[in-house]
Amino acid sequence: MNAGARVRPRSLGRSPGNREGKQGRRRGRAPARSEAWKVHMGAELLNQDEVDELMSAAEQNGSQGDGRPRQIFSRVRRSNDQIDIQPYDFKRPERISKDQMRALEMLHETFARNFGASLSGFLRTIVEVKVVEAAQMTYSEFISGLPNPTSFNLLRCQPLEGQICLEISPFVNYPIIDRLLGGSNKELFIPQRPMTIIETRLIQKILQRATIGLHEAWAGIRHIDFVLGDMESNPQLVQIVPPNEVVVVIGFEVKMTNRAGPMSLCIPYNVIEPLVEDLSAQSWFVTGSSKSGTDTTERIAGGLSGAMVELEATLATTSITLSELKALEVGDLIVTHRPASSPAVLGVEGRPKFFAQIGQYRGGRALRIERAVHPHERIDLGGTGIH
Repeated sequence: MNAGARVRPRSLGRSPGNREGKQGRRRGRAPARSEAWKVHMGAELLNQDEVDELMSAAEQNGSQGDGRPRQIFSRVRRSNDQIDIQPYDFKRPERISKDQMRALEMLHETFARNFGASLSGFLRTIVEVKVVEAAQMTYSEFISGLPNPTSFNLLRCQPLEGQICLEISPFVNYPIIDRLLGGSNKELFIPQRPMTIIETRLIQKILQRATIGLHEAWAGIRHIDFVLGDMESNPQLVQIVPPNEVVVVIGFEVKMTNRAGPMSLCIPYNVIEPLVEDLSAQSWFVTGSSKSGTDTTERIAGGLSGAMVELEATLATTSITLSELKALEVGDLIVTHRPASSPAVLGVEGRPKFFAQIGQYRGGRALRIERAVHPHERIDLGGTGIH
């Protein structure tokens, strides 16, 4: 070695970071974390106490929320609004939307009005039919809620595939049968037995009018012919779809004089599946508004034109005590404060409608109408005012 030569200090060992960095650059990889720390060695670094303070501050800010998770069923949530979590039953999927259910309910409200008008004309009395509910459920749930025996009737829906069920409660059937056979329904006994052959024949006439009403109600959606099929008394023996199949149940209430009872229409989903897209509320509103209601009004008026109503004429009213009532005998006079020249009040189904004079015609009592009772007119029948 020459005396003038320079001696360069030489490191006996290699830095692991430098070796890894060189290998990473040679192989196309990013520098190791140790090398990245060396790059920023010249910048200002935080000590351990400052890092702990930042971590505790971040945890404290995160715990100041309302405790609700911000990311549920979504990777990114843009708003901090309250999350509405609703339960979902996979055993009972709702295949029909709320708008479509509302359209079905409105459609069968039309059926209820037409069917009630048809029954009123046929039975010669006022019959009111109205929709009380529309729900989705399984077929087994529908069957389990029906009485036994009942009138369980199957209807074919041509050209659709499958059948629907129209169930009429005994509390509706037997008052109708009693009315058709000349009864008054005042003290009617509802038997807990299947209907006889004669009773079944009478109810078939009611079901035929129901099929006509369904055909008219569904005409705005699709031309469907409803044909009466089998009639059963035990609903447990009839299985038109599997027990877990979803069905739409439209519940009705039928009122006739002093009687009322339920009626149900069960529509399996597979029957109306081809019509689901046509059951939106918008298309139903358009169909209902475009069709004139003149024909419906005339049909209802024609059905009610033959209905029988009860008329009664009231001369006067008064009040007496119970002791006076017990002391009444033949020949006693009951005095009222109503003048003898005052006309009688002619009531229709218990409501005052006309003033009339009582007389005689062809050997029988008769009433001659003088004028109609004005709305909100006070009628004094002697001692008690009727408004």
